Amino acid sequence: MPVAFVTGGSSGIGLAVARNLAAKGYDLALFARGDTGLADAKQAILAGNYSGRVDVWPVDVSDRDALQTAVSGAIERLGVPDMAIASAGIAEPGLFAEQSADLHERHMAVNYFGAHHFVQALTGPMAKAGGGRIGLIASGAAFFGIYGYSAYAPSKFALRGLAEVLRIELAPLGVSVTLCYPPDTDTPQLEVEKRTKPRATQIITEGGGLWNAEDVAERLLRGMERKAFTVAPGWQMKILLYFGSLLAPLLRWHQHRIVRKVGK
Repeated sequence: MPVAFVTGGSSGIGLAVARNLAAKGYDLALFARGDTGLADAKQAILAGNYSGRVDVWPVDVSDRDALQTAVSGAIERLGVPDMAIASAGIAEPGLFAEQSADLHERHMAVNYFGAHHFVQALTGPMAKAGGGRIGLIASGAAFFGIYGYSAYAPSKFALRGLAEVLRIELAPLGVSVTLCYPPDTDTPQLEVEKRTKPRATQIITEGGGLWNAEDVAERLLRGMERKAFTVAPGWQMKILLYFGSLLAPLLRWHQHRIVRKVGK
């Protein structure tokens, strides 16, 4: 059976990706921080008349050594993955002057370095196995700076830059890279995000609509199967993908107008 590894596989887009791949007959290795969440995710997948294997690995993706150990263990059990999706991430909006440096560092540690460590652990094994497909999860916040996302947006900007390089460097090894830019998606993470999202940020970001995790997962996997570099679900994300740099002055003006009107 083909094999897939998914970080953040216990909920949200990661779990939706895992369920989609299970339906296609993949053996799975799921990586996430919580034992309970992983156990629930495994049970949910197995309850769907799935006859494959689901291994779960409790690990914080920001811990490079622990993640390397988990990935190596999963390879020993299941083999080198054909598909690897880095979906683990955090988003805690707030104003720069009010958030701690530790919180900013945590966003980079999870959103950027978590994906970096995952891909680094898999590049050698995938290349030796003849190749594979890697999926990374960015955000509309990777296109332009958004009020209230001073911790989150830079981590996604960095991930976008990493993906641009990996796309070129890993191609000769037979490894393709797909970068997905999901709009707001109905996940537990979004509910956490809402707790600290400033009012102005809510207004600025609401125009992208609300997607469900299953539809985002389907678009991502479809893009990975085609070896497409970018996946931008929805017309808003597509406009930002193709015209974001041209629209940046207008988007900055729009944000200033909203902040002046509603304050924080």
